[in-house]
Amino acid sequence: MTSKTERSNQLAARYDPAAVETRWYEIWERRGYFAPDPISDAPTFVITIPPPNVTGELHLGHALTYGIEDILGRFKRMQGFNTLLLPGTDHAGIATQNVVEKQLAREGLSRHELGREKFVERVWQWKEQYAENIRQQFRAMGFGFDWSRERFTMDEAYVDAVHEFFIRLYNEGQIYRGWRVINWCPRCQSAISDIEVEDVERQDPLYYLRYPMSDGTGEIVVATVRPETILGDVAVAVHPDDPRYAGYIGRSVELPLLGRELSVVADAMVDRAFGTGAVKITPAHDFNDFEVAERHALDRPIAISPEGIITEVGGPYAGQSVEQAKESVLRDLKANGYLVKIEPHDHRVPTCDRCGTLLEPLLSEQWFMRMEKLATPAIEVVRDGRVQFVPERWSRVYLDWMENIRPWTLSRQLWWGHRIPVYYCTNGHAVAAKRWPDACSECGASIDHQDPDVLDTWFSSALWPFATLGWPEVTDDLERYYPTSFMNTSSQILYLWIARMIMTGLKFRGDVPFPLILINPTILNKHGQRMSKSLGTGIDPLELVRAYGADALRFGLITSGSTHQQDIRFSSERVEQARNFANKVWNIARFILSTEDGDNGTELALAPADRWILSRTNRLVEGVTTELERCEFSGAGQQLYDFLWSEFADWYLEIAKIRLYDESDRIGRRTVRAVLWTVLHRALRLLHPYMPFLTEEIWQQLRTSATSAAISLAGSDHGLPESIMVAGWPSGGPYDPEAEAQLDLVRESIRSVRAIRSEYGVDPAAYVSATVSGESIEPILASNAPIIERLARLRPLEVYRTMAEKPGRAAALLVGDATFYLPLSELTDIPAERERLSRELDAARTARASLTAKLANQQFVSRAPAAVVEREQARGEELDEKTRRLQERLELLEA
Repeated sequence: MTSKTERSNQLAARYDPAAVETRWYEIWERRGYFAPDPISDAPTFVITIPPPNVTGELHLGHALTYGIEDILGRFKRMQGFNTLLLPGTDHAGIATQNVVEKQLAREGLSRHELGREKFVERVWQWKEQYAENIRQQFRAMGFGFDWSRERFTMDEAYVDAVHEFFIRLYNEGQIYRGWRVINWCPRCQSAISDIEVEDVERQDPLYYLRYPMSDGTGEIVVATVRPETILGDVAVAVHPDDPRYAGYIGRSVELPLLGRELSVVADAMVDRAFGTGAVKITPAHDFNDFEVAERHALDRPIAISPEGIITEVGGPYAGQSVEQAKESVLRDLKANGYLVKIEPHDHRVPTCDRCGTLLEPLLSEQWFMRMEKLATPAIEVVRDGRVQFVPERWSRVYLDWMENIRPWTLSRQLWWGHRIPVYYCTNGHAVAAKRWPDACSECGASIDHQDPDVLDTWFSSALWPFATLGWPEVTDDLERYYPTSFMNTSSQILYLWIARMIMTGLKFRGDVPFPLILINPTILNKHGQRMSKSLGTGIDPLELVRAYGADALRFGLITSGSTHQQDIRFSSERVEQARNFANKVWNIARFILSTEDGDNGTELALAPADRWILSRTNRLVEGVTTELERCEFSGAGQQLYDFLWSEFADWYLEIAKIRLYDESDRIGRRTVRAVLWTVLHRALRLLHPYMPFLTEEIWQQLRTSATSAAISLAGSDHGLPESIMVAGWPSGGPYDPEAEAQLDLVRESIRSVRAIRSEYGVDPAAYVSATVSGESIEPILASNAPIIERLARLRPLEVYRTMAEKPGRAAALLVGDATFYLPLSELTDIPAERERLSRELDAARTARASLTAKLANQQFVSRAPAAVVEREQARGEELDEKTRRLQERLELLEA
């Protein structure tokens, strides 16, 4: 039999994550648990993880993304799916090149001094160092990735896939080289895609400038925030339906300062409400103006160079920087009477999302991809439900962008990345090829050079779900694991990445890359601010792992808020709470393991409390499974927390101790041990995806402590493999509404008694006597009286079906159809309590009288803020309620 002294077990007195986590990760990896079974015919579950950039350390957003993926991977593996979580990293062209260039600058060097080949070698060194750092961070957080399949977006095989992508679409005419206005970053010295632009709200002066009519008969006034760009003006545009300018269309004006003649054109692009309703047209430096020039066959002179210098088009201002030219042009406009007025103007300006530099719209010859043909089927798969978003609202956001898609600017003026696979012969012909051609395919001339630009990073990332599996080769992995099963990421790259993966998957594989996309909530700090190292609001996830353990980070982060929300608020306190939860689970397991006594009998006798906790466990299995299937990871985690801490630890364990320590009830002790083992056995498997290390350490002891009775009770759900990672997911079971109703009544009775004891300040360890009557529920109360006596500290507890008269001077508690009576003489010192309550009642009445007078004062009510008056009125209601309760208590004592 079991004594009250805990028996020794193999779990340490306290849980130490540092002593557990690295050891178990190495064991899992060595045993091959992270790799799928190559010959299994089980259904597959596959995630090709969003590859982090090789630019530094992982942040909390990464921890959330990969934590969700690892939870799903472990969940699906336990459900019997042949599971693959494929890891990798992205070369991150602009970001990585910027980081390495800054490193060189600290050494007094530039990439141009190194040369292209040496610079690329230097970036590869950076990549090797930081890719290894990222691998170790992944391992530290417990992410179960198949490292044998790790990929990098510039691996040799991946480069081949990128070239295949480019060459196929080039040959189809979808990729072309042409002139268009693009977003140009003067800092990065590269073109930037439209969806790599971050718009920033700011206020700038709006300058009104006078453009004289060429025939001297008047003028047109235009408004602009960039007076320096008048050097590239070719026209003035007005709306065709604007009566103010009907007589000006087709005439010409003179460009201030430079004297060029500009035509006045009519175009519906013009916003009649902006400024004067007339706008200057600068085709080489404005997206809308470029379109106007195309429609009206206007010239497109480039006035600002890629380096931000005024070109010869700017006449006397040539050679000045943009900033210098702005000052010079404004000075001369004012001096010559062209500046009419200046007004403040709130607007959004484009900046580079990598370095924050103000972008320059610039007419440039770049590589582009036509997107309409790729977009059409990618729109249909979302409309018909083959691809679904969680939350669903992101479907509309996706469709809005896809239905208005623009050509993709592919080329980047960088050295690090996938160099464009186009070669030029000595006659200027272009040849697209995976390797340096022997000769020009068009004229036979020798090849002179390769295009110097590299492809947009997102061009290669667009192939990630199938290039990582071997495409364009037809590999076993590609046939078995494509399409994948799930993708999650930030809303910031919905267009940059998710949309493009859908388009390329349909184009090259004829199927969607994944059927389900979860858009992660944005992580904010507890004050609602964006997490950012530069703002001082960032938190390093690895610091939290070192302080609290990986399981605590995973559980605390993922249960911080619903994954269906727009954002979640997070603080390190959440991880501390999760660490406390881990300790609670550890201590539950230690207690259960300590109850072993060598009894291997099989006869059981389930009491209502046993049936209750088994029924609640079945509900937990269903609830957690349902929440995980619908990607509500916070909800599933919270259910586990509430069940293990409250229902199992606070209630059932305390109830179980009554029979565990009853030497006269051998079958009762055996039954309780079997129930404790069974519930923990099932709950650990539910918790494993969130807290893999803790659950594995406990599992190793639990699997060796199973008794015949426990195995019999667990039935087909008792599997005991060598690791919880490969244990089966718990199956559901029947509910027991009768037992749940009984224990709800018992627990409510205990809570009510505890509340009245607390109200009277009774010593928590002291017992008081009680009587209870309840005609319809007397059998339930009688059969569970030992539980109520023990947990509510009542002795004796007398249970009656009915009572002829209620006890005098007793606190009465209504619980369902039952009434509990606790003698006041055992709850308090009646004379002293009467005196204390009288003092409190006098004080409450005095405060209420003073407040009543204050609220009757019309000067106070009329002059005080409404919120203050409302607060005082609410305080009056609180005092009224306090007075009523004090009076009731006094009357009870005087009865």
